[in-house]
Amino acid sequence: MGAALMHTGYYFGFFLAAAANYFIGSRFGWRYMFMVGGAPALFVGFIRNNVEEPARWEKKITQLDKESGHKWGMHNAFLELFSPRYRRRTILNSLYLIVSLVGLWAGSVYVPAAITYIAQRVGRSAADAARMASYSTALLGMATVLGAVIVPLIADRIGRRITLGIFYAVMGLSIFVAFGRVFYLQAHALEWFLVSAFFLGLGGANFIVYSFWLPEQYSTECRASAFAFTTNIGRFAAAFFTLLVGAGVRHFETLGVPVAMTASAFVIGILLLPFGVETKGQPLPT
Repeated sequence: MGAALMHTGYYFGFFLAAAANYFIGSRFGWRYMFMVGGAPALFVGFIRNNVEEPARWEKKITQLDKESGHKWGMHNAFLELFSPRYRRRTILNSLYLIVSLVGLWAGSVYVPAAITYIAQRVGRSAADAARMASYSTALLGMATVLGAVIVPLIADRIGRRITLGIFYAVMGLSIFVAFGRVFYLQAHALEWFLVSAFFLGLGGANFIVYSFWLPEQYSTECRASAFAFTTNIGRFAAAFFTLLVGAGVRHFETLGVPVAMTASAFVIGILLLPFGVETKGQPLPT
């Protein structure tokens, strides 16, 4: 639960970004927003400089590796992810993260752009459209925080894989409905898209599952490396999908259809989930 709640900081950031855009971006422009957005990086640097490594890890790196006779290093932790013990789950976990990131980048990230377009289409001013985009981003962030609170409770009751599957389904269906249907409504599109933004945010809580599921699958010496690798390798693939969405927008000359098509990634993710490792009630690997 603690890791899941800590993970909500990312989505509180969505809410704060929406507030900053409402009070700063919509009035003073993107340059001032850029300055505000860069400020937290300094705080992150301060935190990183004062974080100490776990004692168990410090002990591990002073020991000699049984096979090589050398001290355990960063490269050993990385290579361990692809050892016979972990190779299968590393590949699957990376694929799961790709699915989630496709939904985040090709779905949720386009919510402000879609809201802005719909608002201007129905006659709202540019300033009003920017404020509506802020509302949608804040709503999405609050829904994800709500999801983050309930995800650990569901996962402890029915398991990690089923919980992830449920939130995959919510996210995929929300993307399809929001961008494939609501985006093209002639009446009340703005109101219904805001409703869709809430469910997009709720489905986005699928990321919370990884905050406790991934560490439960790996031993101490490679747990952090596994989390870092699987949560970041997917960003390269997701970036490719974002380029595809851009190409789709150019081809279809509309935003809705290409983004709606990314919902198919969640179908693939649901089909892959039975092959993952269920860790509910299992002790951490040693």
